[in-house]
Amino acid sequence: MDIIKQVVGIDVSKDTLAVCYGTVDANQNQQISKSIIFDNNLKGFRELMSFVRKNRGQLQAPLYFVMEATGVYYENLAYFLNEKHQKVTVVLPNKTKNFSKTLDIKSKTDKLDAQMITQFGLERQMQLWPVPTPLIKAIKALTREYHSKKDMAAQVKNQLHAKEYSHIPLKESLKRSQSILSVFEKQLKEIEKEIKELVKQDDDLNDRINKINKIEGVGFMTIVSIIAETNGFALIENAKQLASYAGLDVVYNESGLKKHKTTISKKGNKHLRKAVYMPALSAVKHNPKLKQLYIRLVIKKGIKKVALIAVARKLLILIYTIFRKNVDYVPNYNPA
Repeated sequence: MDIIKQVVGIDVSKDTLAVCYGTVDANQNQQISKSIIFDNNLKGFRELMSFVRKNRGQLQAPLYFVMEATGVYYENLAYFLNEKHQKVTVVLPNKTKNFSKTLDIKSKTDKLDAQMITQFGLERQMQLWPVPTPLIKAIKALTREYHSKKDMAAQVKNQLHAKEYSHIPLKESLKRSQSILSVFEKQLKEIEKEIKELVKQDDDLNDRINKINKIEGVGFMTIVSIIAETNGFALIENAKQLASYAGLDVVYNESGLKKHKTTISKKGNKHLRKAVYMPALSAVKHNPKLKQLYIRLVIKKGIKKVALIAVARKLLILIYTIFRKNVDYVPNYNPA
């Protein structure tokens, strides 16, 4: 029977790639190889290509490289394959997670995940990875640098505060800490200025950001961080999927008659989750509608953090809706 589709399923981690090669014919008969491990670097990428050439032989059926959008570890491989003119599919982790629940898989390892991703690719229709534009790629790098510098500045500020309130603080030590803090604050302003200059190069992007920027409690850096981390929401199909990608989806822990603490998954993009968390704190003070939601949930649940996470989720979905539909912000809008 003629092969109609080929898939290379890749489970990506920081240092390694677990890889399987699979085929499916017109009768939906599948063949999936054992998992092979390659290094997650240029040498490993080249070895991966040799592995694929050896397995596909003379087959002309469409070949897809399928991987999950986990952290930043998949990016170098995705760009490498795209430059080699390969068909690259990057899927949100919640899609493969839901697929894995339909399979009789009792264990979880990188090699088993590679087999599962391969089977997912063979059975589902694949959409090609929307490669980030150079503009979005640059903004993403700068927003991550910005938040990293901001974390370091906060650490220095806390250390400086502790020194200032210590018994007879050393003047030279205080001076050094103040100098370091000043450098970070200057760099943060420089990075934000660079990002604003980049955004102005794209009239459509600039217009959408300006519309979102009217939301009370949401600032420019929050907006560009969210847009960059989601590649302009390119892989996002609905609000539920977005919440899952951010790790802001609710996880229920129930077994029989026992009900355990309800939490959020925290399995999504940590940069995206972090980008919207702090603005949620501001929104509950300055955004009347979200403030009402926060108060109502605090009264109902009795836990401030649960209420704050709900506000962060609403805020993220609101930003997504305005960006995707390219509409003006309406203060009394109620996102689903």
